[in-house]
Amino acid sequence: MNRCAVILAAGQGKRMKSAGPKAMCRVLLKPMIDWVIDAVRGAGIEDICVVTGYGGEQLCAHLPEGIVTVRQERQLGTGDAVRAAAEFIGRRGGSVVVLNGDAPLIDSGTLREAFEKHTQEGNSVTVISARVDNPYGYGRIVIDHRDGSLARIVEEKDADEQEKGIYEVNSGAFWFDSADLLRSLEGLRGDNAQGEYYLTDTVAILRKAGKRAGVYSTANSSVVLGANDRAQLMELNQIAKRQVLAGLLADGVDIPCPDGVIIGPDVKIGRDTEILPNTILSGATVIGEGCVLGPNTTVEDSVIGSGVVLDNVKCERARVMDGADIGPFVHIRPNSEIGEKVHLGNFVEVKNSAVGEGTKVSHLTYVGDSDVGAHVNFGCGCVTVNYDGRAKHRTTIGDNAFIGCNTNLIAPVTVGENAYTAAGSTITEDVPAESLGIARARQVNKEGWVRGRK
Repeated sequence: MNRCAVILAAGQGKRMKSAGPKAMCRVLLKPMIDWVIDAVRGAGIEDICVVTGYGGEQLCAHLPEGIVTVRQERQLGTGDAVRAAAEFIGRRGGSVVVLNGDAPLIDSGTLREAFEKHTQEGNSVTVISARVDNPYGYGRIVIDHRDGSLARIVEEKDADEQEKGIYEVNSGAFWFDSADLLRSLEGLRGDNAQGEYYLTDTVAILRKAGKRAGVYSTANSSVVLGANDRAQLMELNQIAKRQVLAGLLADGVDIPCPDGVIIGPDVKIGRDTEILPNTILSGATVIGEGCVLGPNTTVEDSVIGSGVVLDNVKCERARVMDGADIGPFVHIRPNSEIGEKVHLGNFVEVKNSAVGEGTKVSHLTYVGDSDVGAHVNFGCGCVTVNYDGRAKHRTTIGDNAFIGCNTNLIAPVTVGENAYTAAGSTITEDVPAESLGIARARQVNKEGWVRGRK
């Protein structure tokens, strides 16, 4: 059976006080809309439409390839938002799941299981619900006890005292038969104080038409949670953080103190790796086994091997091989590859460079746009001078070379295998293999110069 998804992400979220769309606000450094898309794709649904509105250009530029977008021109409620996607739904047919782009904790398992119940019961609509300790503000799920179907969804403002005592609430996620949904959308009326069209009203419309409405109650109460302001967004971050850390601990990752630790939901970490305080891991980062990360370390969209130490390191879109020892105060910038058992010491920066196995760059050195061989030794204060004011150029250093302290390598330049550069040299020409490059003026002492100057 055809399945598709419509994600509602047109809201501005005025209380969020953001310059962009609410769905782009981040939970564990990942936009909420991405959480929802990943849950949908994890449930095996690839045909996705996102309804945009406020900040739509920013949202469209962010969305991954293959996502269809439609625009809700005016903010007239959830029913009106789904109407904007009517053509998309009509072309797909089958079943459609409607989700909120600012409810990031929906999970793939819930979507799959709700769909199974939706089809088994032959429902026209199936509402995903959850039981919560404090249902205030949520739409209550009222069950028809004659057959266990969904009788109606009662909003907080319309609920009587008995209905307010119901703890099962609407998550805002629905499975629909696509044709039935489109017909029910035509029957929506904006005859309320806000003049809006509510998707929840489709339940009554479908039941009146003789269709069956069902409920899938998930044990994951977090699926109902959204964020309308920064305080709620912080709460979502705290819940998501607990969930992610609990999963990592169960997999054998050591997190002795979670203070300041933020780990994104897509990060993968091997067993026996230790995560120390103030460590932030985000994006599609992969960490091997037996590493020590932190304290005060940030890794973004990078691959880190096993047995690696990152102490006070910032690593962005790079690769670090097994056994590397890096830090403190090291910056590894994008498109860099750090080889096995490399040592990068304090105040070293590597950018767009490959550093070979066993090389040591101990302190106060910049390696940019360079190809560095194996077992090279850099003295203190070296610079690969890669920019001439108009273009970047590369430096090549052969295996077992020795770069003396305070050497400037003016790219493009090559230092051959087993070659040396003398301390304090500014190298502008290639240094052949097995050679010593010296590029500094001979020292001249002016005796008595100070007395004359005074």
